[in-house]
Amino acid sequence: MRGPHNILRLIRTGATLERTGAMGLIMDAFEAPPLVRGTMRFLAWPFQWLGDKGDLATPPAPRALTALGPAYIKFGQILSTRPDLVGEELATHLRVLQDKLPPFSVDLAKRSIAQELGRPVEDIFDDFSPPVAAASIAQVHKARLRDTGEAVAVKVLRPGIERAFRRDIDAFYFAARMVELLAPGARRLRPTDVIAHFEGVVMGELDLRLEAASASEFAANTAKDAGFQLPTVQWPLSSRRVMTMSWADGLPLGDNAALDAAGHDRAELGERVLQLFLSHALRDGYFHADMHQGNLKVSGNGDIIAYDFGIMGHIDEYTRRVYAEILYGFIKRDYRRVAEVHFEAGYVPADRDVDAFARALRAVGEPIFGMDASKISMGSLLSYLFEVTERFGMETRTELILLQRTMVVVEGVARSLNPQINIWQVAKPVVEDYIKKTIGPRAALRDLGRTAMVLSRYGPRLPGLVEAALIRQTAAPVPVKRAVWPERALWAGLGCLVGAVGVTLTVFLVGM
Repeated sequence: MRGPHNILRLIRTGATLERTGAMGLIMDAFEAPPLVRGTMRFLAWPFQWLGDKGDLATPPAPRALTALGPAYIKFGQILSTRPDLVGEELATHLRVLQDKLPPFSVDLAKRSIAQELGRPVEDIFDDFSPPVAAASIAQVHKARLRDTGEAVAVKVLRPGIERAFRRDIDAFYFAARMVELLAPGARRLRPTDVIAHFEGVVMGELDLRLEAASASEFAANTAKDAGFQLPTVQWPLSSRRVMTMSWADGLPLGDNAALDAAGHDRAELGERVLQLFLSHALRDGYFHADMHQGNLKVSGNGDIIAYDFGIMGHIDEYTRRVYAEILYGFIKRDYRRVAEVHFEAGYVPADRDVDAFARALRAVGEPIFGMDASKISMGSLLSYLFEVTERFGMETRTELILLQRTMVVVEGVARSLNPQINIWQVAKPVVEDYIKKTIGPRAALRDLGRTAMVLSRYGPRLPGLVEAALIRQTAAPVPVKRAVWPERALWAGLGCLVGAVGVTLTVFLVGM
């Protein structure tokens, strides 16, 4: 139930951050204004006793986020890929959240596997290791199939993980509603829609059958991509809470020392991981949306291996074209075209001045192109673009949240491999190739052909469909506004207690 009981949950969030010493570190990392910093400390300090002190053997930030639960761990995973935003030390501390969390027991894992697959683990595997990786939602064991001797990875969901996520998401909804009530200017961010999107992604990640299907589709799309590998799903040994895949041997993409010792070219790897992501997003409209270092390896022959397909992103063809034109416009510094694309897509209200918007976009792009290559950042671009679109009334596009978040994560991975990488130069050939294939006379003819095929199939029904739509439109009742002031007053009173905590939490999630 999304109600006032979540106040305690949000207070406990602030109390845990304060008690573990993570509050100051996170405020410093985000360069929080003095007012926000002071308000957060004022609200959290008296309630420190409600916070969880966590595992004292770990640094403050991962200790706090681990103690708070899986949804908070997801936030920490994102920050771990952005040393340019939070500093190298904090990013290194948070990297343990990717696949080095405390595991649950092997006996619990075996019982879960036996229950899901309908037979004892010993009948399936002749070797079953302790956990080799433990993340926020599941842990992985290395095993050997009894029938074939093949090495496999067995992923098992954490016990009780569904209930834990629902509890966190419940509190996030409460925080989002408080933000919408207490900060009207933030409503254009559609924080409730953002949380709903986050909920959909997470709930999908909690069914490993869906992850197996995602891995299979992703493998079909990327089969011809040079320098890229995916493990193979073992369908007979996969279910809702268990997934079995072929074992992927390789070095972690986040271990620069090991990559250097093996003779891999880190600069080339950084370029490849960024171009692969852009190719998957633009070419296929289906991309790995959790591409942090914990989900990527480098094989002996230099191929990048991706795994953990719990979060996959999908964008339709029209949105891909809009996104590509915006990126291409910034790359070519054609700010007028970028502005026109925003208007054509309906991202900016039609009553705004396109020329003024183009000038504002120039103020976003030019400072970035004037920077040294090592400082050109997609994160900076999104930050500046946020300020401009707010001024011109653009609402948050929920369908682009995952794409934008993943772009920031992949940039962080590429920059960790090569701090001097020029993001724009690397992205340019992929975006240009997509533009060439999808925007132009040949693409227009292809679109007309598809439209003609659809019309020919539904042609006999079109008059009836149009008539029915017109009848519905003319018969639609005039909406009546209901009185909402008592409800607003109630939520306002409750929200004042923990408003700052709620605002900060939702801003974090929007950034994700």
